[in-house]
Amino acid sequence: MLTPVAGPGGSAAPDAAPSAPATTGSAPATTTGTATPSPDASGPATPGPGPSDPERTAPTAPAPVTAADLLAKVSGCTPVSRGRYRKDRGTAATVPVCGTRDAVYWQADMDIDCDGRPGAHCNTGTDPNFSSSTAFTQSDGRALSSEKLPYVVVPAPSGIWDYREHGVRGGSVAAVVYRDRVSYAVVGDVGPTDIIGEASYAAATSLGIDPDPRSGGAPSGVTYIVFKDSRVTPLEDREAAESQGGRLAREFVDSAD
Repeated sequence: MLTPVAGPGGSAAPDAAPSAPATTGSAPATTTGTATPSPDASGPATPGPGPSDPERTAPTAPAPVTAADLLAKVSGCTPVSRGRYRKDRGTAATVPVCGTRDAVYWQADMDIDCDGRPGAHCNTGTDPNFSSSTAFTQSDGRALSSEKLPYVVVPAPSGIWDYREHGVRGGSVAAVVYRDRVSYAVVGDVGPTDIIGEASYAAATSLGIDPDPRSGGAPSGVTYIVFKDSRVTPLEDREAAESQGGRLAREFVDSAD
């Protein structure tokens, strides 16, 4: 609807009555409203942005972070651990924990942690080392479900490294990379003081790794990145972990550090 144009006295002018046809040689009639500039006055009028113009288009969301993006970011290592970890019991200690201002990370194998609430795939019958508890719990106090929640395992605090001194705790957000896949998880359990490289049944499944607690896992090539001072609440909220993980991974990759 057109807004009435104020007259000389400041009030809106009433609707004009139809005017008589102009006579030859008389001055042009003045019409109420904004005049449209003639083509030869000061150039053609520039239309404002329309609904499909770029100025009105919402900003494009950044592309999801890829495995290559993250691996490039952690290609070097500034050790934050005082020593190195074993991938499995009886093997040499070769894995340091590395760190930046925003994250800690390590590159190891993946053993399957099937601990927590028992299910069809994780129980005393499928896993000889099964434990019905996890170091961190759900909001209702129950153990986590390895089958449902992607989570990673950090080594228990020791003279080698104490995760608590680096902004890591239960519920911290992690990105796990294997080959060309990225999965987002939380810190959900604590393992031996001298071994590193373990994640839940669900984390393995999301990366295309065999999740069988007896024969599954990956012997090498898994990168674990935990974002400092992050936390999913409630800890068992898988969608929140994925949402926060995507955002934190983008910030991590784009940071100058």
